Amino acid sequence: MRRRMTGWLAVAGTAGTVLALAAAAAPQAVSPATAQDFAARGQRAWEDVKVLADDDMEGRRAGTPGHRRAAEYVAKQFEAAGLAPGGDGGWFQPVHLESRTVREADSSLALVTPRGVEPLKFGDDAVLSLRGNVAPHLEAPLVFVGNGLRLPQYRHDDLAGLDLKGKVVVFFNSAPKSVPGAAGAHFGSAPERWKQFRAAGAVGVMAIPNPFAMDLSWDRIAAQRNEPQMRLAPPAADLFPGMQIYAGLNPARFARLLEGTEFTDKALLDKLQKGVALPHFDLKVRLRATIATDSKFVTSENVIGVLKGSDPVLAKETVALSAHLDHLGIAEEGEGDRLHNGAMDNASGVATLIDVARHLQSAGEKPKRSIAFAAVTAEELGLLGSRAFAEHPGNGMNLVADINSDMFLPLYPMRHLLVFGLDESTLGGDARAVAAELGLRVQSDPQPQRNRFIRSDQYSFIRVGVPSLALKVGYLPDSPEAKIDAQWFKERYHAPGDDLAQPVDFGAVGTYAEVMQRIALRVANAPQAPAWKKDSVFRAIPRAASAPVAAAP
Repeated sequence: MRRRMTGWLAVAGTAGTVLALAAAAAPQAVSPATAQDFAARGQRAWEDVKVLADDDMEGRRAGTPGHRRAAEYVAKQFEAAGLAPGGDGGWFQPVHLESRTVREADSSLALVTPRGVEPLKFGDDAVLSLRGNVAPHLEAPLVFVGNGLRLPQYRHDDLAGLDLKGKVVVFFNSAPKSVPGAAGAHFGSAPERWKQFRAAGAVGVMAIPNPFAMDLSWDRIAAQRNEPQMRLAPPAADLFPGMQIYAGLNPARFARLLEGTEFTDKALLDKLQKGVALPHFDLKVRLRATIATDSKFVTSENVIGVLKGSDPVLAKETVALSAHLDHLGIAEEGEGDRLHNGAMDNASGVATLIDVARHLQSAGEKPKRSIAFAAVTAEELGLLGSRAFAEHPGNGMNLVADINSDMFLPLYPMRHLLVFGLDESTLGGDARAVAAELGLRVQSDPQPQRNRFIRSDQYSFIRVGVPSLALKVGYLPDSPEAKIDAQWFKERYHAPGDDLAQPVDFGAVGTYAEVMQRIALRVANAPQAPAWKKDSVFRAIPRAASAPVAAAP
C-alpha cells in the first residue's frame, strides 16, 4: 500500500539532504563534523520509523493487532536500551476504551426553520462526534455564542446576557486576538468549553471549524466521520457529562443558521478572520437529531520504560518523555490506498524516545531524577492514552514534567526549535539553554489560532498541573520551509501519503533527538523541579491526585 510520491517533496532523503525549497535557509548552526554525527544518528533512528510505519503495523490504530505489534516492538527496544518496565506489572499499561460509531443509516440531522424542516446531509453539511451521553432523539433551540468563551480575566464573555438552558450552543473553534494564545487554546478546548456551557444549562454543542485556521479541509473531516470514536471506558472518566449531542458544521453552511436574524455569514466571518469579538444571539432555527450508535469495548496499550534516578531523594520525581504510538489505521471507507502508515505522525516521535534511551545507555548517563519514556496510545482519538498515564502513572511515579514529541516534521535542515509552551513554565528556559548550546534559534507558537498546544499529549499532563513542553522543527514565516510545512499538511497530514516514501532530512532527525536528550537531562539533574510561571494561565490548575482512569469497565 506504499506509494511512490512525485512533485514538491520527491527528493531522496540522505544524510546530506537539503530540500530544494530550503536552499535559501540560514547558514548551518553546528560544525560539519557535528552535523555529520547528527545525520548518522538520524539515519539510525529512522530505522525504527521504518518498522513502526511499515504496512505490517496496519496503521497502528488503538486497540488493533497492528498497534499491539508496534507496542511489542517498542517494549523490546526499551528493554535493549536498559530501561526498566514501568507499566502495570510489565512494559504495558492497559488502557480500556469504549469504541463507538455512528450508524448513519438510522440517524439524521435537520434544521427546523420557519419555512419547514431542512435536512442536514452527513458529510456535506455536518458530522457527529460521539462525546458525552448521546441522546437517541433530540430537538432543541440553537444559540450562537461567537467564540464560546467566558473569560472575565480578559474582559471577554460570549455568554453574557444569554439563556442557554435546554439549548444547543453554536460557536466557532477560535479565540479573539485579545485572548493570549495559550489561554485561548486551553479555555477553548472541548472539555473546558463544555464546563461553561453545561453550567449555564446547555444540552449540546454545534462546533464550526475556523475556516481560516484548519489543518484538515472539511472534505477530509467528512471522509473520516465513520471511523471509530473512542473514550476512556469508566463512566467516571467522561469529560462531557450531560452532553446529549456534539455536532460539527461545515463552515460553508454557516449561512443556513442565520436565517431570520440581522446578521450575515459574510459579516461574521470577516470579524472572525480579523480576530475581533463576535456577537452572540439566539438563532431562529432549531436542531432536530436522531442518533443511532454501535458500541464495543477494546483495550490498547501504553508502553512505559523507566530510567531510574540516581539521587536518593530526587529519584522519587519523574520527568516524562512522551510520544503517541497510535495512528489512524486502515480507513473503513474510500478508494485506493486506505492505509495510514503514520511515519511522521507519530512513528518519528516514538523513534526519538527509543533513540534517546539508547544514547543515555551508551553514554552511561545516570540522571538524578527518574525519566519515564512513555509511548502512549489513542492520541488520535482524544489524547486518551496520555490522559490515562498522566492521571494514573502507577508504580509510585510523581510526574514533575513532560516533554512531548509529536510529528516534529524533519523535512528540512533544523535551524529553529519551535517550542509550544515556551513562555509558560521554567521548562522554556531549559529549552532556550539547550538551543543556545546547539546554535538553534528558538521560537514560540507562530500560529496560535491552530490551537496546537492543546492538540497533543502534553495537554494531558497540563490538565493535571504538570509543566509541559512540545517540541518541533521550526521555520520562519513566509520562508521556503514554511511552504514545505504548509504543503505537507495539505497533502499528507492524516492521509495515506504520510508513509515511508517521503524524504527525510536525517540531520534534522539527529539534531532533534539531541535536543530532546539534553533537555531531559537538564531537567532531570536540576536542583528544583520545573514550575509554572506566575503569569501562566496553567498555574491555576491544581495538581490532581492519581485517578484510576485506566481501569476496566
